[in-house]
Amino acid sequence: MPKARRGCAGGAVSAILEVRGVSRRFGGLAALSDVSLTVPEGRTLGVIGPNGAGKSTFVNVVTGHLKPTSGRVLIDGHDLTGARPWTIAKAGVARTFQVVKPFRGMTVRENVVVAAVYGTYGTDGRNRTTAAARRAADEILERVGLDGHADRAPAELPVAIARRLELARALALRPRLLLLDEVLAGLRPAEIGPALELIRGLAADGMTIVIVEHVVRAIVAVSDEVLVLHEGKVLTSGTPERVMSDPRVIEAYLGHRYAQRHQASGSADGGSDA
Repeated sequence: MPKARRGCAGGAVSAILEVRGVSRRFGGLAALSDVSLTVPEGRTLGVIGPNGAGKSTFVNVVTGHLKPTSGRVLIDGHDLTGARPWTIAKAGVARTFQVVKPFRGMTVRENVVVAAVYGTYGTDGRNRTTAAARRAADEILERVGLDGHADRAPAELPVAIARRLELARALALRPRLLLLDEVLAGLRPAEIGPALELIRGLAADGMTIVIVEHVVRAIVAVSDEVLVLHEGKVLTSGTPERVMSDPRVIEAYLGHRYAQRHQASGSADGGSDA
């Protein structure tokens, strides 16, 4: 049972996801350094940072695609540090990938059916009939707005639709924790709004979400809390408003001079929220 929530990034809570002092090195390069956070059930944590901050490495470590050099990853209190991706998926964790990789020889519907049959959290997928998996896939395709594309080949899909297929395959796992790795990448401005509405809908249904993004306004729009990675370390965390007014965050994204001007402007106005 979840205990009282004290926020997504740090604090003694019973959480779906706990990352404790995780580091990941590639030779002499530290992609992650002593990263810790917690994500309580039903919350959305946004993770931002400049290129090379360690965001995708973080997702890969949590989902078992990379083993941490040190530290621990716990799902529902169970230590799954270094577990295989399919073991973590069976624990109720699903993810999307930056590079969409559907099964090219299958239709959109068939891609989702495969996930529904073989990756169902909380049940033995081998006991789910093909007909039941097909019904589940059709429900998911309708949810993400792909019901009109069910019989198309993935190669025919434009970027925005292909991103939704990636999300549909993740949802077919029936996850409790969903990690979205730059799911908005490549979308035109007009396509971002509908994608955010879909994410908000999932959160409203009680799904726990970690969303990694470069689109800062998207993070602010959907996240309960935001964590900023910079050079593999946690720079800061807190509410979207507080984080985005932090001069350190502004400097990491826009440079030292801009941060100085922002801070000076804030002082002239009677203070800053940082």
